[in-house]
Amino acid sequence: MATAPQATAGARGRRVLWVCGGAHALHDGYTDLLGILLPLLRDQFALGYTAIGALRTLYACGMAGGQIPAGLLAERIGGRWLLAGGTALATLGYLFAGLGGGLAAAAIGVALSGIGSSTQHPIASSLVAAAHEGAASRPALGSYNFAGDVGKVVVPALFAFLAAAWDWRAGLVAIAVVGLVSALALPGLVPASVDASLRPATRAAYAGTELPRGPFRLLLAIGVTDSAVRAGFLTFLPFLLSAKGADLATLGVALALLFAGGAAASSPAAISASDSACWRP
Repeated sequence: MATAPQATAGARGRRVLWVCGGAHALHDGYTDLLGILLPLLRDQFALGYTAIGALRTLYACGMAGGQIPAGLLAERIGGRWLLAGGTALATLGYLFAGLGGGLAAAAIGVALSGIGSSTQHPIASSLVAAAHEGAASRPALGSYNFAGDVGKVVVPALFAFLAAAWDWRAGLVAIAVVGLVSALALPGLVPASVDASLRPATRAAYAGTELPRGPFRLLLAIGVTDSAVRAGFLTFLPFLLSAKGADLATLGVALALLFAGGAAASSPAAISASDSACWRP
């Protein structure tokens, strides 16, 4: 039977996993929502493919460039507060891009949304790892990763159907409301003790630890290649489908099916089966 401290730690870990998994789902959904929003912006402002690629690049640069500063800033002001602020910024950036009324507004909004989304991966994953010590961290991080793939399926598809049923601006506002409510609720849902564990004083015991550079460089190269290929494919796939006569609802279904395949491959059950196959004697 679990002791009272163990039960408390277990409940705290589950809460952090649910909250950070939800944040991951929302942010990844926002990232891939851009694939549907870009064709709408093209039609609204008569953009060429060069401008579309530039908008996607602005988002990617904001998201990639902000991750290390976000991790460092979280050590000073707290991860839960920065994650909430990033969620709000990602939401407001999309609203500004869609409702701002010009290409300049679209560029600024997309860049701000990318910067806001940069807070999610370094902070939420660290909170999940901090709330699940030892062997428990691996399945927890697997579930957290799977939640992001669920968001990739749900959010773009939901936006596509709302945009087809109402108006794409109304659909964007509806999705934004979800983001802003989540941002307001997030700081109160993450325990302060878990957030405090990310501070430098708590991690002082790891100072001076030498990490192997070879595996890190290999994983970095794989990550860069994977991101580059996916970004190019997902940016222009909606335009290809649109040229074939696909409407908004069809685009939403197509992207949902695409991301559902990725979610199935990265689900906790699939990861567990893969681990068993790899480590079986």
